Amino acid sequence: MRLIEVRTLALVSAVALAACSSGGDTGNQGAGTQGKAAGKGDGGQPPQVGYVVVQQTRVPLMTELPGRTFAYQSSEVRPQVSGVIQKRLFKEGSLVRQGQPLYQIDPSLYRAAVNEASAAVQSAQATAAAARVRAERFRPLAEIEAVSKQDYTDAVATQRQAEASIAQNRAQLETARVNLRFTTVPAPITGRIGRSLFTVGALVTTSQADPLATIQQLDPIYVDIQQSAADLLRLRRQLASGGALPASAAVRLKLEDGSDYGRTGFVEFSEVVVDQQTGTVTMRARFPNPDGLLLPGMFVRAVFAQAIEANAFLVPQQAVARDPQGNATVWVVDANNKAVQRTVQTVRADGANWIVTGGLNPGDRVITQGTARLSPNSTVRPVPASAPQQPKPPTPEQLKQQQKAKGG
Repeated sequence: MRLIEVRTLALVSAVALAACSSGGDTGNQGAGTQGKAAGKGDGGQPPQVGYVVVQQTRVPLMTELPGRTFAYQSSEVRPQVSGVIQKRLFKEGSLVRQGQPLYQIDPSLYRAAVNEASAAVQSAQATAAAARVRAERFRPLAEIEAVSKQDYTDAVATQRQAEASIAQNRAQLETARVNLRFTTVPAPITGRIGRSLFTVGALVTTSQADPLATIQQLDPIYVDIQQSAADLLRLRRQLASGGALPASAAVRLKLEDGSDYGRTGFVEFSEVVVDQQTGTVTMRARFPNPDGLLLPGMFVRAVFAQAIEANAFLVPQQAVARDPQGNATVWVVDANNKAVQRTVQTVRADGANWIVTGGLNPGDRVITQGTARLSPNSTVRPVPASAPQQPKPPTPEQLKQQQKAKGG
């Protein structure tokens, strides 16, 4: 009995060992089949990728810089004569025109000065008339030596002094009239006037520190833009080397709430000195402001093209990746339909594209779809990007299943 049990146990072990060996071979064959299928790709063909053909183009180098708004014209309303304000002739915050009366200063003293100067002119005219008659009477008498020539000379000099006195008094009269006119304080420019700093009854003088009010012209309006001297120097070198071309001076604005101003301005000039405290150069742009939306002192962002990149490529952003060193790379399909990875130089993003200035050639086919399955020098099946996918041919197993389904 014991011998039979030993033989039976040996037989069971042999069967189990054979079963394990058979299962292992089956697993290895399945793994080999899967690896072979993965190497061939879908239907045994190279992977399909979408590409775009890139060409050199001119791309504006857009810059966004901070800026602040300033009034196109600003004038302080100041008295040119001293006196007490009798009337305020404008509404605070309103639009005033150049020459429009704003304040009325008490004119009593200045009107009296005009009358006094006018009387002085009349007195001088009377004196001059008497001196002229005396000189004319002395002329024939001096010729016949009835009076001495010295007396005649003195009479002529007195006449001339009287005529000069008339001119002097007329000038004083004109000054008095100007001062009288200055008692009405006019608007020096057309613009929006602010609050009045002096009320009716206040005494104002020509030497006071504070203005009566301030007028600002807001249409058009200035925007002072600050750019670092280093960026400006880099741009000028790029322009000098021919790598970039000068751009137009058109500027767009972004307001403090992030919205677009909607109107286009133009750069008028750039300062020729660098601010020693900030290291920036100021550029001034002028914008139309018919609605008065822009007010002096507002912070804005100016967006404009300072130059045009003459030899740039626009590459879709999904085609650009980064290697472990942080360099920008793209996949390109070569003449043998193999995937080649290249390092490119990117400047910045422009909408849905990257601006590439190096690493590509005109006519290159840059892969934008299917890059996740690529490896260097692998064969690919290129099609234009976003082209309709071709239907995959059925495998032999799928054909057998379809025939069985029809037969069943």
